[in-house]
Amino acid sequence: MSERDLLAEGVDLLSREALYIDMRRWEEWIDLYHEDAIFWAPAWRNDEELTEDIHREISLFYFESRAGIEDRVWRIKTKQAPALYPLARTTHVITNSVLETPPSENKMTLHSAWTCHTYSLRDRSQHAFFGRYEHDLERFDSKWKITRKKVILMNDYIPAVIDVFCV
Repeated sequence: MSERDLLAEGVDLLSREALYIDMRRWEEWIDLYHEDAIFWAPAWRNDEELTEDIHREISLFYFESRAGIEDRVWRIKTKQAPALYPLARTTHVITNSVLETPPSENKMTLHSAWTCHTYSLRDRSQHAFFGRYEHDLERFDSKWKITRKKVILMNDYIPAVIDVFCV
């Protein structure tokens, strides 16, 4: 398979992830992740540097496996996160995806730019979050899964509620 074909498969997975989040198709979204997947959004240590140590520094989000994502979705679906309700409407745009290193038939790392537009039904406000993604993808039984997602939030002054479905 060519590098171009692998990139197309990776971009398709990222596009599906955005669609499933925006449409609140939670189970399909979760299914894109491998059971050992890491989901991490480091905080900014200062104006130039991101935090690096998940055990000693602040992160916006950190889930060490898909179980953490599943728990967060359970809290969203069962309204155990009352500050989120009503849930904001979202639209994700993912673009400029490139392969970090030459991929193999079963592994690749994609870097992408992203934007998530949110609309709060509570106060009729809107906000745009934006940044960079790093996705590690691995093929299991002929199906690509996310094994690591790093979210770099560039506009980290957050005037609105933020959660995993907003990044």
